[in-house]
Amino acid sequence: MVVVVLEEMRIRSLGVIDDAVVELSPGFTAVTGETGAGKTMVVTSLGLLLGGRADPALVRIGAGKAVVEGRVTVPADASAAVRAEEAGAELDDGALLISRTVSAEGRSRAHLGGRSVPVGLLAELADELVAVHGQTDQQGLLKLTRQRQALDRYAGDAVAVPLAKYAEAYRRLRAVTAELDEITTRARERAQEADMLRFGLDEIAGVEPRAGEDTELAEEAERLGHAEALSSAATAAHAALAGDPEDPEDIDAATLVAGAQRALEAVRSHDPALAALADRIGEIGILLGDVAGELAGYADDLDADPLRLAAVEERRAALGALTRKYGEYEKGVAAVLVWAERSAGRLTELDGDDERIGELTAERDVLRSELGGLAQALTDARTEAAERFAAAVTAELASLAMPHARVSFDIRQTEDPEGVEVGGRTVACGPTGADEVELLLAPHPGAPPRPIAKGASGGELSRVMLAVEVVFAGTDPVPTYLFDEVDAGVGGKAAVEIGRRLARLAKSAQVVVVTHLPQVAAFADRQLLVEKTNDGSVTRSGVKVLEGEDRVRELSRMLAGQEDSQTARAHAEELLAAARADA
Repeated sequence: MVVVVLEEMRIRSLGVIDDAVVELSPGFTAVTGETGAGKTMVVTSLGLLLGGRADPALVRIGAGKAVVEGRVTVPADASAAVRAEEAGAELDDGALLISRTVSAEGRSRAHLGGRSVPVGLLAELADELVAVHGQTDQQGLLKLTRQRQALDRYAGDAVAVPLAKYAEAYRRLRAVTAELDEITTRARERAQEADMLRFGLDEIAGVEPRAGEDTELAEEAERLGHAEALSSAATAAHAALAGDPEDPEDIDAATLVAGAQRALEAVRSHDPALAALADRIGEIGILLGDVAGELAGYADDLDADPLRLAAVEERRAALGALTRKYGEYEKGVAAVLVWAERSAGRLTELDGDDERIGELTAERDVLRSELGGLAQALTDARTEAAERFAAAVTAELASLAMPHARVSFDIRQTEDPEGVEVGGRTVACGPTGADEVELLLAPHPGAPPRPIAKGASGGELSRVMLAVEVVFAGTDPVPTYLFDEVDAGVGGKAAVEIGRRLARLAKSAQVVVVTHLPQVAAFADRQLLVEKTNDGSVTRSGVKVLEGEDRVRELSRMLAGQEDSQTARAHAEELLAAARADA
């Protein structure tokens, strides 16, 4: 068995506590003291170590911050130790050091094994280390949600496995239903969108634009608009290079270059340098001939047809209209083609609504059927676990001076025509199934089972909660239990039985109890006294371990309010002797 023990806590500047160390027993530790002495600060301190809410009002007046440090023995193979090491924490001789600082301004910091960590990590470890119970927890047990959670926790995998499958099916059903609702409720809007896209695509298809066509047409329009000037320039340039056939006397560039080449060719053999120049002049002549030929072809091919120009401008206007409506004017036809591609995909999606509605409807029906089967499996598992859980808690109540009390569960469903079919009925379903779980108590024979919120007194509720936790300890144990006046509203024989049951629980777990009852404190392995100094604060000397005569005196005070009463002392000694004999 993994042994985890909260060894001690040091508390500084928290509430009435100035600086105190709380040393705890591995077994049963009782924390006692006068009302207002600061006993509850022990619970508050542990709550901070476990990632609880940091309230700056807890910081002692005049102090800049409150600090709580705890030392927990944790075996290296415990899951809490593994998780802590993953966060960078280190164990100190098998112990995990936890620290929480709360400033008067409200800032909070957490440290684990010497490493700064998020406060949320402390809360994560808390579930594996300590179970804290107080008056607020009793009120929490009155909520149906908490009662259902308690039953599910007790049932273990019998509920956890189908619940995980149910939760996944429930999540998918919600998603499918939401999408189906979105498609059907927006049918008109989607139809209008489809019509608009279809009109635009038809308009683009009628024009049939090509990528880059607008650029090509712009160049052609520029050329056709200046055809006469371009033709004249090409003709003049050709004449200058190759001569004018109608003027034999005209001297052209080709003739001059040819003459220069002939002059050099005649003497090229006498000087290599001059021969090289002759070759270069020859290349110029060839280039002049090529350019002259292209100029002649350009002039012949130049289209000066005004009808072609009109057709080009008409085509450009059509492309421009598309660009203004479906693209960005600066990007031209390319943007129109991108719009068309995207719109075609969107139109396919919109046109597929009817098919999609059919698919979603079919999937929804399958999921509803699957969810109904899983909900029934959850109901069956909870019903079976509820019988065992109720019997175990009832047995515990018998040992807590409630021998005739009976605990039971009411597991019911609410009919809902929009729900799912479970066991032949159409019922409402939520994230955790179709069941409403309520804990019932019949405190004595002849009393009808009633919800514990209505059928249990404060003392009875305290014992029911303790019985529930003891049952959990046998199935899903927590290393340390902290009870803050769980014995409120209890006295006499019932108080003795609570003390005895806590002592038994302490044989398998560490138990810390803040109590005002001597009958409970007498069963503790260690009793701590919290007391104030004259200035109203609790110092190191204000939290001390009571032994021998000191413990008898404190139990006497708790019994009669008089430490030196001989009757109270005799009763206190009797309580201690009875507790030791019971152990």
